[in-house]
Amino acid sequence: MNDSTNGPNAETARDLRDEYAELAALCATLTPEQWRAPSVFYGWSPWDEIAHLCFFDETSMLALNDPEAFVRDAAALNAQFAQGREISSLAREKYGQLDGPAMLALWQPISMQLADALAALDPKARLPWYGPMMSARSFATARLMETWAHGQDIWDLMRRRRPAHARLRHIAHIGATTFGWTFVNRQLPVPEPAPYIELDAPGGQTWRWGDPASAESVRGDALDFCLVVTQRRHLADTALRCTPGSATQWLSIAQCFAGPPADPPAPGVRAVVYDAE
Repeated sequence: MNDSTNGPNAETARDLRDEYAELAALCATLTPEQWRAPSVFYGWSPWDEIAHLCFFDETSMLALNDPEAFVRDAAALNAQFAQGREISSLAREKYGQLDGPAMLALWQPISMQLADALAALDPKARLPWYGPMMSARSFATARLMETWAHGQDIWDLMRRRRPAHARLRHIAHIGATTFGWTFVNRQLPVPEPAPYIELDAPGGQTWRWGDPASAESVRGDALDFCLVVTQRRHLADTALRCTPGSATQWLSIAQCFAGPPADPPAPGVRAVVYDAE
């Protein structure tokens, strides 16, 4: 760990580093068969999940180190998407010669380098990405959210219950603040009022967003909320308590990640019964 980990954006980047490290530790336990086993996330295997993260962590480093080259690379990637290519196919094409442990060995130092580089930046520094430019803090938070979401697919495949950490707040915050965007992204009117959100967080804390006086609300476990907004669970597969108006309408299609509209899983499709602990 270098001195950049004490930089201005260190707190968010430290949580990102911890998220990376926890997922890498899980993947280090996988057998060759488990590395290639299909998950319920579009049939992606743990290999696909790590290859996906590695692909975008590499492009993240390009965005930090050579923004002009990143813009060219992003244009080329978008051209591939316009031709019908899928990111999973592109990642397999790029890293397909690597087995699971080799894929992990490639990704780990890249992820740590990215966390260190983000830690050194002013949190308000602007960085290019595939949509609008992002602040360094938001960039680190987005990488944490994506790592957590794709990591969840692996935890679920292994039927192992993942520890809940306070760094879930980053994901919950993205979820809460993308209420309007979820509808705009689908070219739908944004319903009113925005719901008040109150979540039971790890360690006994309570996290809140919005106006407590709102007639619409979402209440429940922070982990359940994060699973829904990252589309790792259907709302019906959680214990979240939502009022029947805009809150339920939102969480039935919630999408806290960038990109074209994506549909959540159907009820029960990604529900998991964990092995006895």
